[in-house]
Amino acid sequence: MRGPAVSALLESYAQGAWYRALDEGMPLADATTGETVARLSGTGVDVPGMIAYGRRVGGPALRSLTFHERAATLKDLAKHLTAHTAEFHALSHRTGATARDNAVDVDGGIGTLFGYSSKGRRELPNDTVLPDGPAERLGRGGTFVGQHVYTSRPGVAVQINAFNFPVWGMLEKLAPAFLAGMPSIVASQTAYLTELVVRRIVESGLLPEGTLQLLAASPAGLLEALGEQDTVAFTGSAETGAKLRAHPAVVQGGVRLGVEADSLNCSVLAPDAAPDDPEFALFADQLVTEMTVKAGQKCTAIRRAIVPEHLVDEMIGAVEARLADVVVGDPADPQVAMGPLVGQDQRTEVRKAIAALRTSARPVAGDADRCAPVGADAERGAFLAPLLLHADADAAEPHEVEAFGPVSTIIGYRTAAQAVEAAARGRGSLVGSVVGHDPAAVREIVLGLAPWHGRILVLDRDDAGESTGHGSPLPALVHGGPGRAGGGEELGGIRGVLHHMQRTAVQASPDMATAITGRWTTGSARRRDGVHPFRKSLAELRIGDTIASARRTVTLEDIGHFAEFTGDTFYAHTDPEAAAANPLFGGIVAHGYLVVSLAAGLFVDPAPGPVLANFGVDDLRFLTPVKAGDSIAVTLTAKRITPRSGADYGEVRWDAVVDNADGEPVATYDVLTLVAKEQPAV
Repeated sequence: MRGPAVSALLESYAQGAWYRALDEGMPLADATTGETVARLSGTGVDVPGMIAYGRRVGGPALRSLTFHERAATLKDLAKHLTAHTAEFHALSHRTGATARDNAVDVDGGIGTLFGYSSKGRRELPNDTVLPDGPAERLGRGGTFVGQHVYTSRPGVAVQINAFNFPVWGMLEKLAPAFLAGMPSIVASQTAYLTELVVRRIVESGLLPEGTLQLLAASPAGLLEALGEQDTVAFTGSAETGAKLRAHPAVVQGGVRLGVEADSLNCSVLAPDAAPDDPEFALFADQLVTEMTVKAGQKCTAIRRAIVPEHLVDEMIGAVEARLADVVVGDPADPQVAMGPLVGQDQRTEVRKAIAALRTSARPVAGDADRCAPVGADAERGAFLAPLLLHADADAAEPHEVEAFGPVSTIIGYRTAAQAVEAAARGRGSLVGSVVGHDPAAVREIVLGLAPWHGRILVLDRDDAGESTGHGSPLPALVHGGPGRAGGGEELGGIRGVLHHMQRTAVQASPDMATAITGRWTTGSARRRDGVHPFRKSLAELRIGDTIASARRTVTLEDIGHFAEFTGDTFYAHTDPEAAAANPLFGGIVAHGYLVVSLAAGLFVDPAPGPVLANFGVDDLRFLTPVKAGDSIAVTLTAKRITPRSGADYGEVRWDAVVDNADGEPVATYDVLTLVAKEQPAV
């Protein structure tokens, strides 16, 4: 099924309303038929007003929500968009996208929302401020500490997206910015599909007003209205990225700019591979996939296939056989594997790049000049057949010229060092892959490639079944790369969120640090009201609530019983002579886990109550050995309280300090429990 045939003037969503320009605009063509799908005009859009609206309306509304509330909103939005995927897929066909391409762009974009929602709820506090690491003690007495914190910035996150991913490109930037508390302005000149998705988002009413605006127009003049609290995330050509870096708003005005540019990504077949090995076939399969998904119009596509010199001819044959099975044509046809390029202008640009590559490379598989698309006219649509070229190791063009389409160049190498050198000639890439099964060979190449790449996929027979592929950025991993690739980073799980926030070092007393962060800080006041903290529901519990236990003497019998019962008969617990000879112990000492177990018995309130479960400990450290005859006690303090959205319980993190009779800490750790939000019914 194809999307609607009736063309319409695209609208911007600005300052809470849809804006339609007064002129007719320029036509945007169906990539397959050449018919006009929509028209585009940005005449009259109040860009400074959009930015001011985002700061004034969207920002405060978003920052009033906790990380968990923002994460829950992203999940609701992902569910809402999932219900409209058939509509998105149908219109996406008109951009040249096949069903497989839609899975990458549309479904992948929605999946990114789900991914960030999950990470936000699992890894961030149910608060609006994020402590970064533990507090730093700055004075001897413990009354002066430093704490790094992340806070939301009162600006807007502007995204300038490329044409090739109208859905994923928007949502992969929206998700971390939204979670960070920054409203987004989407700038898109070409994507009628982006406009449709934004319409469905606005209609849902799920996002606070002002947190998402769409500029369906040229972003000209946009940077001039931005300031030091604003960010720009750009995806596009390295040439445009360089111009943005030199813009006064960036150089002098303090606008934070992230660039994700096209790059000459490579895939290296490790020297241990042989034609009969699974890795040989995996390399050929992956190369053809990357050449044909989105018709090669991906910033992560493989542009350079670097293989051992003695395997070049056999690899060319393997790729040629696979390309012969690739059906090119109408992307709405289920049998079609590759659709057209996004438009006639793009095809012209790719043909120019092919001509430049052919000054030092020769075609060896496919024929870009001949294409007989299934169910479509080759000239009315922007069709181009896949093409594999072969270049010598010393050729320059494959490392300098990018054909942003279904084109790749195979290059031979003799040693692993030459393979790394060839990859580095691309001057920085978003992603590289190493296909091989010998750990030593793969390690050498990966460590050589790593400084030049933002992400590296190691593919072999063991991970191929679950691998998401060379060209698929994932929400949990950074997307970006050094040098020519732009030097920016997007995604990366919570790293992507932190890119949009401000990290600040706060110096204060422990009590003030606790008040600011919402997390109990060592040295701040403890609260004792005579009620055991385990008898308090989440609604009653407060940061700083504390229990100081009675003392217990650890005996030789305790240590011997624990050793026999657990099977942990390490000499420090069972051999007096050997233990005495150890300068760390000087005699029989208690097992560390015995100390922790005894500590639990000292602070646990055993009767049923609000505490539902203990689900672990974090940061356990044994500081001082406990010898037979020593006594221990534990101080347990409510450190962080995190209600779970949509559940009748939350997480409580407790600071635990076990000390000996001299008051020296012997063990420190965090206890993690699940606690009911309300007292259970009797």
